[in-house]
Amino acid sequence: MTTGFDRRITPARPDRAAAHLKGQVEAATFVEGTPRSVIAASAPLRREPRLDCSLDTEALRGERVMVYEESSEGWAWVQLLRDQYCGYLPSDMLGALETSTHQVTALRTLVFPGPDLKLPIVGALTLGSRLPVAEIVGKYARVPDGFVPLGHLGALDMIEPDPVSVAERFLGVPYLWGGKTSLGLDCSGLVQVALAAAARSAPRDSDMQASELGEALALDATLRRGDLVFWPGHVGLMRDAETLLHANAHAMMVSSEPLAEARARIQASTGVLVSAIRRL
Repeated sequence: MTTGFDRRITPARPDRAAAHLKGQVEAATFVEGTPRSVIAASAPLRREPRLDCSLDTEALRGERVMVYEESSEGWAWVQLLRDQYCGYLPSDMLGALETSTHQVTALRTLVFPGPDLKLPIVGALTLGSRLPVAEIVGKYARVPDGFVPLGHLGALDMIEPDPVSVAERFLGVPYLWGGKTSLGLDCSGLVQVALAAAARSAPRDSDMQASELGEALALDATLRRGDLVFWPGHVGLMRDAETLLHANAHAMMVSSEPLAEARARIQASTGVLVSAIRRL
């Protein structure tokens, strides 16, 4: 394949590539993609079509993907349309293209088989999931998965005014490499989900975020709520001028701590210093 392209966001392999890349990359064949929607609560995207391959990221319910190949082994090679990330998803987690009308605004909501909270649940959905609502039944919305409490949904164009307040809802959620849900997420996943709720698109990984989000500040700048602080391979959001919120492997959860303490600890354990600060 022609060099100079980021593997993470380029749908190209030596044997197959997206048709729009013809003339830009080398591949044996070029194919048009087929748009699909994620129908699982979340779908794990992996670098290789193997269950033992580490998680790169997750696609949430209702997220759209472009499928470039489906294998007989049950894997789809896709590109996520939200952040352009490429990889392999289980084919059975994809369905026909949907037109969503609502998004999940609660940190996590439960799905019931009927409009009755006493019924045994059939699933759960995380913040940012997208759904087509067929009808309103009392205090519930009927969606393809079942019935969801109406108070846990908002219109697709609903915008959270403060992405930090969104990230704060995840305090205590376990750290999960590649995760993007209320069951577990990583540092850049927390930033991406929080910004998405505020109608701001963000790339998936921290190095991309450090290059593309906001404007650069001096490393000794006076900080404020919403600023992003980066280390190589890590990112956190400032809650105020002195307090950092981040999903981190030290606590193995989303935690809040003085930035000075985080800086000192990371430098002592890894020798790594803050590499960038960006203001949105």
